[in-house]
Amino acid sequence: MELSGQRLRIFVDDALLLDYADTDHPLSSGQVGLRTWNSRASFRNFTVESRGETVAESLASDNARQQTVSGMWDGFATGKAKSRFVWESGTAFNSAHSQQVTHLGGAGTVGIVNRGLNRWGIALKKSQPMEGSLYLRNVTGSEPVTVALQSADGARTYARQRLTPASGEWSRRSFTLTPDANDPNARLALSLEKPGSVAIDQAYLSESAKNRFGGGPFRADIGRLLKAQGLTFLRYGGTMVNAPAYRWKNMIGERDKRPQYRGFWYPHSTNGFGIEEFLRFCEAAHIEPAFAINIDETPEDAADLVEYLNGPISSTWGAKRAVNGHPKPYNVKYIEIGNEEGLDNNPDWYRRYLERFQLLYPAMRARDAKVSFVIAAWWNPDQPLCKRIAQELSGKAALWDVHVGGDGLRDAEEADRTFTRMKQLFSEWIPGSTLKACVFEENGNRHDLQRALGHARMLNAVQRHGDFVLMDCPANCLQPLGQNDNGWNQGQVFFTPDKAWGMPPYYAQQMAAQSHLPLRVASQSQSPGDDLDATATASEDGETLALKIVNSGASAHVAALDLGSFVPARAPAEVWTLSGDLDAVNTPDAPDRVRSVRTELAVAGSAFTYAFPAHSYTILRLTRRTEKSAR
Repeated sequence: MELSGQRLRIFVDDALLLDYADTDHPLSSGQVGLRTWNSRASFRNFTVESRGETVAESLASDNARQQTVSGMWDGFATGKAKSRFVWESGTAFNSAHSQQVTHLGGAGTVGIVNRGLNRWGIALKKSQPMEGSLYLRNVTGSEPVTVALQSADGARTYARQRLTPASGEWSRRSFTLTPDANDPNARLALSLEKPGSVAIDQAYLSESAKNRFGGGPFRADIGRLLKAQGLTFLRYGGTMVNAPAYRWKNMIGERDKRPQYRGFWYPHSTNGFGIEEFLRFCEAAHIEPAFAINIDETPEDAADLVEYLNGPISSTWGAKRAVNGHPKPYNVKYIEIGNEEGLDNNPDWYRRYLERFQLLYPAMRARDAKVSFVIAAWWNPDQPLCKRIAQELSGKAALWDVHVGGDGLRDAEEADRTFTRMKQLFSEWIPGSTLKACVFEENGNRHDLQRALGHARMLNAVQRHGDFVLMDCPANCLQPLGQNDNGWNQGQVFFTPDKAWGMPPYYAQQMAAQSHLPLRVASQSQSPGDDLDATATASEDGETLALKIVNSGASAHVAALDLGSFVPARAPAEVWTLSGDLDAVNTPDAPDRVRSVRTELAVAGSAFTYAFPAHSYTILRLTRRTEKSAR
């Protein structure tokens, strides 16, 4: 690859494949890296030449045998021990491959290590137990496998335990390791200390159940953050459900025995976290769940799903749910059939989606008539088949999922027009229909203050259409710091092995949640450049009023507010404000750099002025003046 100014040329050997002048976004500076996209590719003999200097990297492993170690693990040998690693497929316990580790002799240990997601390291806390399990099979010899928590370089061991595999047969072994020190960058090591050979499969490690959120396989700090955000609704399953092998029956039962499949984003998906884990998290956090299923589930399997989720314990699949540890029905209300079906505007795909929905719906409804179904066909009012879908599914589906943009400060204006036209078309196409809309993906590629303000303005737009648009879900909920491996970079909660924190959009969502009032109040706003966008809501008794104002402009606005007949109490009003630089984000070292600030405001009378900062989201919560408060 040659890069010179705006010109980019790419060769394979001596064949020129691309000659392109990037006039819009030329790369005048930066760094060089390698990345594969859903491809099993490797590199060797990598060379960078720049300004007369050459940097060469063979990319060969320090240990050539590393190529026979599972890609998420690393092999090692200490002292004079000789090793052999085989990633074998013939006798795996429950995966495409299992890992065979052989100690061939010599003083020292031979083993494999795992450093967690992205090889970031595993966060350990002193005296806080870590629980795990793995499957072992003795190949030769009878030496136990040592399981240990170690420092990143293996120089220090914080906890260890020996596990003896059953001879020749796969056996599950559980362990508990309690570290004697803190380390945010530790590793899990599985090793043999004497000659022998062992096969390993389905290794698992987590904090102990009492330190996980709700006792499930969820990090407690992330669970607490989401709950503190005030979420009332959570949707699971975007493009991942479009993988051909995405099937709900593979997501239940013991997680280490669930069949694996080729996912949409990754070639190896374990089904270790699926629909049931998602529902259990929502149950523990008291959040209303919704999820999508693959449109190619059979009608029988789709019907069994509804019974598994909501059926009594006396039913066939309700009994299976009880055996799997959840006797009480989940009482799921919303199930989306598919995700972004017809995104490419292919009429054949729209027709196929309608056919699949019509097949699945009656089978699922027969098991529970209270479930509401969500249409996942891509909303395109200029596609005639959208009209047909609306007409044929009206009365069957409750909602149509519309995906919108959320990055721009004024993306909500386009969404507002979409909702207005959608409601109008529904009334024309299907008079008297109760079909409504929802936003299960408010998408973008930012997680800074600009995205927060765009989201706040979207919430205002959705609230103005509150009788038609019933919920709005910004994407994505979670994101590992620095990992943007599927095209999105928009998480509300970011995390590393030992930290989790909210990004600016998190606080916009939290502000809206903590000031939620159920009744929409008619309101109007005028400002230079239409920078100010406002909505008003009230409590059912009319005694509390919330004003939600987004200033999208680069200048502060001193606005005159008139509350009409609502006269505030003399007690100070509550004010929450989120403001700052548009590109500001929170980091592990400064997790509170951008967050909402609470203040109080003394209000005298129903008309007053307020200065809304540049690029800000402000919520004023006022209480009506009563005879008692006036005294």
